[in-house]
Amino acid sequence: MAHPPPDPKFVLRGPDAEVTFLHFYSTDQDQSCPVLFSGASNGLIHLWNLKTRRIGMVLDGHGGKSLCWLQTLYGRETLLSQGRDLQICMWDLAEGRNMVTDSISMESIGFCKCSLLKTGHGNWLLAMPGQETSEIQVLDLPSKKLVGTLKPEANAKLGMPMCLKLWQPNSGSCPLLLAGYEDGSVILWNALETKALCRLACHQDPVMSLDFDSEKARGVSGSAEKVLSFWSLDEQQILKVHKTHQLINSGIAHVTIRPDKKILATAGWDHRIRLFGWKTLKPLAVLHYHTASVHCVAFSHHSTPSERLLAAGSKDHRISLWSIYQQT
Repeated sequence: MAHPPPDPKFVLRGPDAEVTFLHFYSTDQDQSCPVLFSGASNGLIHLWNLKTRRIGMVLDGHGGKSLCWLQTLYGRETLLSQGRDLQICMWDLAEGRNMVTDSISMESIGFCKCSLLKTGHGNWLLAMPGQETSEIQVLDLPSKKLVGTLKPEANAKLGMPMCLKLWQPNSGSCPLLLAGYEDGSVILWNALETKALCRLACHQDPVMSLDFDSEKARGVSGSAEKVLSFWSLDEQQILKVHKTHQLINSGIAHVTIRPDKKILATAGWDHRIRLFGWKTLKPLAVLHYHTASVHCVAFSHHSTPSERLLAAGSKDHRISLWSIYQQT
């Protein structure tokens, strides 16, 4: 007889707004207590101490506009935040500071989240939606130099980019970018040569979120429809739909693969978190706690399996933390 899904390990309450993005940070030296960053629809960023389960710091730099995306740089002392105020802010959090030290202005007011890839010691590539409808820009950080503009063919009719994933092939060749678009397509780009390598039509509705496992050369995407799409990338850099999973209710807001590449989590408009085995792609559990749409999910980076956490943020203003499938 199957065990019933567990309750959350604990719940964080505090943001008086919808929770729109979550990001864990932990170091190899101190994985016992990771920091959780949360972004909210009122523009605030909260840093949570998961030992005390209380807010350690509140950042306000996006003029009340909703937070889209968060990512740490240089350890936990530097944070990037993307808001719907068309600004990407760089925060200095060292020694208790909470200052915006730099910013990047964006041209697009869509819902597309940025993507970041470390390319060397102290250097990153940042992908973000560009000025024109289907355009994506790739910048070097910290210089903020534009290194590439990804423009589809004029007759492609892709609509806006909805989600981005920069990654580095194991061969050491140029960084690649996977982009999901408003028309339901996923395109593989050479990020520096600004060349589209392959286009895959995998959804009827806009691609809301995607993630990719470069080791298995396999990815996943969700949309507004009742289908979760699994696709693969062959050695000729051709994308193919590998499998689809039919959902009972429509709407996947976010997908993420656990860092050890064993579990996939999805955030649903139907208030539920779904877990899948990443190797088998089989459903494992449906977690039900939230009373409104789940906007985002994130896994902690613990190397100790028993310490691993899954966090989910919702329209109901709450963040649920789950301890589940640690040994899997």
